[in-house]
Amino acid sequence: MVAPDVKRDAVAHVVAVHGVSQRRACEVLAVDRSGVRYRSIRPNDAAERAAMKAVAAERRRFGYRRIHIMLERQGIVMNLKKLRRLYREEKLQVRKRGGRKRALGTRRPMVQPSAANQRWSLDFISDAFTDGRRFRVLAVVDDFTRECLTLIADTCLSGSRVAR
Repeated sequence: MVAPDVKRDAVAHVVAVHGVSQRRACEVLAVDRSGVRYRSIRPNDAAERAAMKAVAAERRRFGYRRIHIMLERQGIVMNLKKLRRLYREEKLQVRKRGGRKRALGTRRPMVQPSAANQRWSLDFISDAFTDGRRFRVLAVVDDFTRECLTLIADTCLSGSRVAR
């Protein structure tokens, strides 16, 4: 139990079900009695919440700072920290936009080869020796037969050697 409301509910439950006093229930649950007896003096913010929801519904991409400006224009002056608390309690957070959209793959599907040696695929495989030096293997595969045509292993494969 963490939140004060949860603690109050737990004490009320123990008092109702087991018929013990509030003092005994607080002692058993290790809850401070002043927290159970506390009544909030926070004013009712229904009008502010309704105005904030109306602005958020009208302007869906506005965050709490922009809503604060819009409410001030309507004559509702409120501390920014209070507005942020109400904004969060009403679950009006705006989802972050995604990054830049990039093309996903090719626009038209690749034509499947109909015979051997029409299209080859190249791929590099990388690993390391026990002494920490890296080496790479160039694998050339025929796409039609799925046969590995060659494997070239070396610690340094230059671009000209790959092209050759």
